Amino acid sequence: MSKLTVGKKAPKFKGVDQDGNKIQLSDFEGQTLAIYFYPKDNTPGCTAQACDIRDNYKVLSKKKIAIIGVSCDDEKSHLKFIQKFELPFPLIADTDQKIVNQFGVWVEKSMYGRNYMGIARTTFIIDPNGIISHVIEKVDTKNHSAQIIAALS
Repeated sequence: MSKLTVGKKAPKFKGVDQDGNKIQLSDFEGQTLAIYFYPKDNTPGCTAQACDIRDNYKVLSKKKIAIIGVSCDDEKSHLKFIQKFELPFPLIADTDQKIVNQFGVWVEKSMYGRNYMGIARTTFIIDPNGIISHVIEKVDTKNHSAQIIAALS
């Protein structure tokens, strides 16, 4: 699937969070949703990003922005990550890469001359009508919540 752009309808994703709860796009009807895709639990950049969102979660909530994180880690990994860093938002376990493919963030990457498939760190902000209002591709992991707020200001 090609990358999603501003103005397009968000994919009707369905997934399962760290507690086995089903989460889908329709759960956020009438709300602003920031759905962020990250490569892997407990890695330096992903931890910085999650902790920045955690530290600013009350500000995001006051602005009525719901947050969901998505990676290909399983529920058990997500639960440990959430407990270790006291994350107040759900993480979807996309072990079959269905959601990352729906959003077009499952891409070929390269490290040390080796090519592999992985998640392009990206955040989609979806308006209350289910339309993508912003796409953040150059994520600043240490200041990501400020990027989300700035995009909506």
